[in-house]
Amino acid sequence: MELQTTEKIQELKESISRVIVGQEKTVDLVLTAIIANGHVLIEGVPGVAKTLLARLIAKLIDTKFSRIQFTPDLMPSDVLGTTVFNMKTQSFDFHQGPVFADIVLVDEVNRAPAKTQAALFEVMEERQVTIDGVTHKMGDIYTILATQNPVEQEGTYKLPEAQTDRFLMKITMDYPTLDEEVAILERHHQNAAFVRLEDVKPVITHDELLALRAQMSDVFVEPSLLKYIAAIVQQTRQSRAIFLGASPRASVAMLNASKAYALLQGRTFVTPDDIQFVTPSILQHRLILTAEAEMEGHTNLKVAQRIIEKVEVPK
Repeated sequence: MELQTTEKIQELKESISRVIVGQEKTVDLVLTAIIANGHVLIEGVPGVAKTLLARLIAKLIDTKFSRIQFTPDLMPSDVLGTTVFNMKTQSFDFHQGPVFADIVLVDEVNRAPAKTQAALFEVMEERQVTIDGVTHKMGDIYTILATQNPVEQEGTYKLPEAQTDRFLMKITMDYPTLDEEVAILERHHQNAAFVRLEDVKPVITHDELLALRAQMSDVFVEPSLLKYIAAIVQQTRQSRAIFLGASPRASVAMLNASKAYALLQGRTFVTPDDIQFVTPSILQHRLILTAEAEMEGHTNLKVAQRIIEKVEVPK
């Protein structure tokens, strides 16, 4: 791996840590997903900096950014854009919606009804939008970063399985530790140490991100690790706690994400630890638990972690 690339990754992490305290695991997972050319769903209670993290990462990449606040009255045309009649030319002109950018933040994605959520189906999977029979292609680094609140369910619409499956990862942001919370308070108390989002400058360019993604093809993966990934996914289809297991899309996601995470760590080869690190976030939103498992208090994340522990690690 080139020294320049390693320095860029380190600079990205340092820039994030100047604004956000802690959350190293979440930051690593989001950066991994972006390198792996995947969309991210960030879930967490209000106030843990979900939106701030998404906006910050978008700001650090020198590219076009837009934000969509999903609400119950939002229409698909508010997201995708609409065709307007032009009196001068006597023809219809297409006015692009906020989904036309390189990095799109969809805030509180579960607040909009199913019809509006479905507006993202095509653009997430195929990186294009078809309106009135005309197809509009997105850029080559097109990424959606979505957030949702797992607690307050009044006025929300659960994302269908077909849509959650289009997210490479679902990342759960936890509360900060005691030391991290003290550090947050100190930064706010000493205003000088608090870096504002407006002052953040881009660290990585559009072309540098593409070059980083291109390096994924050079990351070496042992045949035994390919079998390891397949065995984990197979286990999700055999577990008694799971009603619906992961599809081959999950296997491909695990492979790509582990290669991207290896790059993030400055390596050109994948280890079992890389696979174990990325897998819970890739599996948790793709599993449907049985009613019995849910009644016993199991969560998707816990079940995913237990499955990883069951499968023998290649020597």
